[in-house]
Amino acid sequence: MDDMALALSLCAVSPAIGGVLVRGEKGTAKSTTVRALAELLPALDVVEDCRFSCDPAAVDPRCPDGPHPEPRVARTRPARLVELPVGASEDRVLGALHLERALNEGVSSYDPGLLAAAHRGLLYVDEVNLLHDHLVDVLLDAAAMGRATVEREGVSVSHAARFVLVGTMNPEEGELRPQLLDRFGLTVEVAASRDPQVRAEVMRRRLAYDADPDAFAARYADADAELGTRVVRARALLPQVCLDDDMVTRIAALCAAAEVDGMRADLVIARTAMAHAAWCGRTDVRVTDVRVASRLALPHRRRRNPFDPPRQDRDELDQALREAGLDEPPPGDETTAAGPPPPEEGQPGPAGPPGPDGPDGPDGPDGPGGPEGPDGPGGGAPDPGQEDPETGRPHHRHSATDPADAGRPDASPVPAGVPFRARLLAVGGTGAGAPGRRSAALTSIGRTIGAERPTGPGRPHLVATLRAAAPHQQSRGRRGPGLLIRAADVRMPVRQGRESNLVLFCVDASGSMGARQRIGAVKTAVLSLLLDAYQRRDKVGLVTFRAADAEVTLPPTSSVDVAAARLAALPTGGRTPLAEGLLRAREVLRIERIRDPRRRPLLVVVTDGRATAGPEAVPRAMYAAALLGADGTPAVVVDCEQGRVRMGLAGALAGALAAEHIPLEGVAADALTEAVRSRTATRHGSRAA
Repeated sequence: MDDMALALSLCAVSPAIGGVLVRGEKGTAKSTTVRALAELLPALDVVEDCRFSCDPAAVDPRCPDGPHPEPRVARTRPARLVELPVGASEDRVLGALHLERALNEGVSSYDPGLLAAAHRGLLYVDEVNLLHDHLVDVLLDAAAMGRATVEREGVSVSHAARFVLVGTMNPEEGELRPQLLDRFGLTVEVAASRDPQVRAEVMRRRLAYDADPDAFAARYADADAELGTRVVRARALLPQVCLDDDMVTRIAALCAAAEVDGMRADLVIARTAMAHAAWCGRTDVRVTDVRVASRLALPHRRRRNPFDPPRQDRDELDQALREAGLDEPPPGDETTAAGPPPPEEGQPGPAGPPGPDGPDGPDGPDGPGGPEGPDGPGGGAPDPGQEDPETGRPHHRHSATDPADAGRPDASPVPAGVPFRARLLAVGGTGAGAPGRRSAALTSIGRTIGAERPTGPGRPHLVATLRAAAPHQQSRGRRGPGLLIRAADVRMPVRQGRESNLVLFCVDASGSMGARQRIGAVKTAVLSLLLDAYQRRDKVGLVTFRAADAEVTLPPTSSVDVAAARLAALPTGGRTPLAEGLLRAREVLRIERIRDPRRRPLLVVVTDGRATAGPEAVPRAMYAAALLGADGTPAVVVDCEQGRVRMGLAGALAGALAAEHIPLEGVAADALTEAVRSRTATRHGSRAA
């Protein structure tokens, strides 16, 4: 939590850093901390009656409300924290044509959106990883250009949109697109304390706030005022901070050693180090400042694929710092990252509130961060079932509890290979699910293919509405400019785009799959399909079957990286309960249809088609497949059978499922392309003959 408070404070000192991404488990006060930051920011001077918050000292020459007359009338207002809901429309974010004035007065008037309100303030996105792709594109454009541009429905407007972007997310619900992740200057990981004393103090403070909010706020008013004053002092000191050429070279060497992509990391570390020096009351940047900046700016920039955790191993960071000559702070540079600045001469240092934040709190010598805490030498071992936060895998090794697996060498997990580009597996027809990149659907964004009467709230189709109202103007007695619009004239656009789907993997983990390391190739193919699902913004689920039963290894979720971690830890061995696997997958799909009826499923069965669990295994498997086929479940069977002699059982299973049947090697997009080229060349050759 100290890193989170520090990162937010540094962005308040220097908005040019680029914002903060806060990752952490649910219930860790991420949103509460971010919202509290707005109260600590200094007030702003803005031009009177300017909807775009122009600075009186440096107005935007392209401001839609300009040109502002001289002398400019200024007013002071508090800094804004603008929240962007994940379900917001693009019009609400960018702004759009003022429809009421356009219809009633016949004039084109621009109605500003959330980006205009956030200019020179904070733009906060809770659950930023759930933001729709079209809103992510809008944020990327505004963050890159510092301006928001609207070109639609006769409106052409461009205004300044510089803000500190702050996002919070729970990694269990999925990761961010790499482009948006890179736009966040800093990232921090937060987790709830496991110290009972700290948790008890959190409860006491929350109960005290519920009992008397005003008294609780008054209790910490002095500490809040001191923190706000410190932000103001650091902002005033920042222009005087000097980053010498030697430190610039070291920062460049650090980023080169860390192998980060692009040049953004170098600039962010430099700006963060300067802000940290000002935060500590200094005008020179020291090694400690660069170390703190690198700890906050580098981890999320070293991901090589979507399944890598956006954090950096401490040993790797230390190695990069040593290569850059930043391993040891110079003598006298003992200022800690979160510590208060040195008190001015003749003034006592600020006294923090009692409790967990004090010297006896969690960061003290006896707290969880100290030598005797859970992370120190005296800490206990992790729970056997708990996942490792670095890998997402269980701490313990799998033990074969089934008698058929006991003592078998294939019961331990087999790693997957390097994922490849997978072919597109799509659901046929046209759906109406959440916007995505897999199957054709009628969505809220995409190509407009028509108009219809409204069935709910939304943005009207202006041209279609005017066209519907035009023939009735004389009968309605229109006089003068403007059109007379009735409710029956309103039309809504019908757009065709792509939707995301629920991709449910049903994976055979029996002993036959583990033979000759076949499961390694299977895991590589499934991992490649998971990567494709990540890029197409799908929900994924994982059902595995082995030994005597099937289990839901991962319930449907948007967190594809968790699915990859569960797949990596998947053991093999035992008989093949194919029927149980298909029936368990059918039950998962039934529940998901109730929870999210608009999202169409795609069942991917990865098996060799053998069913060996019980005397009636094969008929039961075909019966289960027929049930799924009768449900109309779109499915694909990935045939894992190998060797010269093949029984074709997976093909028969695909027939019972009414599913597409592809061999394991056909999952790769390159294999599909090569097959098409080969078939085309053969056809052309026969024609030439």
